[in-house]
Amino acid sequence: MIEGGAEWLHMDVMDGHFVPNISMGAPVLSCVSRGVPGIFMDCHMMVAQPEKWVNDIADAGGSLYCFHIEATSDAVSLIRAIRDRNMKAGVAISPDTPSTAITDEIGAAADMLLVMTVYPGRGGQKFLERCVPKVAELRSRFPDKDIEVDGGVGPKTIDACANAGSNVIVAGTAIFGAPSPEDVIAQLKATITTAQARLPAA
Repeated sequence: MIEGGAEWLHMDVMDGHFVPNISMGAPVLSCVSRGVPGIFMDCHMMVAQPEKWVNDIADAGGSLYCFHIEATSDAVSLIRAIRDRNMKAGVAISPDTPSTAITDEIGAAADMLLVMTVYPGRGGQKFLERCVPKVAELRSRFPDKDIEVDGGVGPKTIDACANAGSNVIVAGTAIFGAPSPEDVIAQLKATITTAQARLPAA
């Protein structure tokens, strides 16, 4: 995927508590980090008590630690702890969480804001169009931040995400299920680039 044009590797870490699924953890991330030296691992922490895993993920080679706002009561302190381990900090919101849950203070402290366009925990879900306005709302408040969209994003849904102001796209099924993943990656990136050029300068 990296050779095919992807810039980040999005790693879904699930603990069986915050979401029903259990997926990879720090040992797997460590193996990936060794196998693909220099890779930027965007670690999406779908976990309860996200403050518990900052050190493990940092030690495993994580580049960005993105936690769910719903899973913590002190997002700003958690962002500080993530930064102290030389990782970028991301804050995610699930489909039923309003974008206003990311306060101005939290958004200013974070490096990236993630809008989930499916319910966290399972791949292959249908894109929830109703979540797109949250991207636009966050872009208007935080014009200089990375805003990521995750869930059901592919060639048919990329326009809505890009036009709302997202500049980081997570695509799983759309890429891994494609006959030519490289072409899908190129199309998604081109759509984002075109839309970003139309946005007012931050």
